[in-house]
Amino acid sequence: MSLVDVALTLLIGVATGLLSSSVGVGGAVISTPGIRMLGATPLEGVGSTLPSILPSAITGTRRYWREGLVYRPVVAKVAPWGALAGIAGAMASVRIPGRGHVQMILSALLVLFTAWRTSRPASAGAQTATAESHFEWWRCAVIGIGAGGLSGFLGVGGGILMVPAFRSWLRLDLKVTVATSLACVGLLAIPSMITHTLEGTVNWAFAVPLSIGVIPGAHLGSRWAVGASDRHLRLWIGVGLGVIGLGYLGAELLTLAT
Repeated sequence: MSLVDVALTLLIGVATGLLSSSVGVGGAVISTPGIRMLGATPLEGVGSTLPSILPSAITGTRRYWREGLVYRPVVAKVAPWGALAGIAGAMASVRIPGRGHVQMILSALLVLFTAWRTSRPASAGAQTATAESHFEWWRCAVIGIGAGGLSGFLGVGGGILMVPAFRSWLRLDLKVTVATSLACVGLLAIPSMITHTLEGTVNWAFAVPLSIGVIPGAHLGSRWAVGASDRHLRLWIGVGLGVIGLGYLGAELLTLAT
């Protein structure tokens, strides 16, 4: 990689951390198409983003933890299932046909779905995390398996599924949703990252600068999100992810057509 490519990858990392910590979705929705434009293969686009998820999640979660926004019972119920599913998803990712293009298109569609679902106003039944009635183990297991599978298969951290699921199915407050999702994202990324490393799909020339850049971005993103209103946070999620998803999908379809 040239010095210019390294600098651009660092900037992509900053943007990734900013989005990850303010939205709770892992940030690979920016880093994956970003490093693809810099020359990463589709499978490298899946695997090389995972190492950067962990420092981003840790940095953002620390701020939310101090504010009391991370709902630990949900993390404890979701993360073990997600870790197992992450290994299976990573192993499947390198074995299906398509050389990674299928994963890229699915990622774009999931980004668009998250933008639509999360940016909608909360239903009348939405609540803060004060009751256990919506947190039965099987609900958390389903969310964990789905999020972990996506983390390993698509390299997106799993927050794309957890954010709308925590919001609508577990009925968490929006800021609690973002904080709790980000905590889970970091835990789910570990087994997925290890498996992709063993499978040879992590390009460390991209992974290292991304991992450095996400730290200041995650600090700024979590700081902003804590003070933002729910309305501004929803608009940020909807507009930001919507633009990224459309660009992501268009770029991948254009690649397939050429």
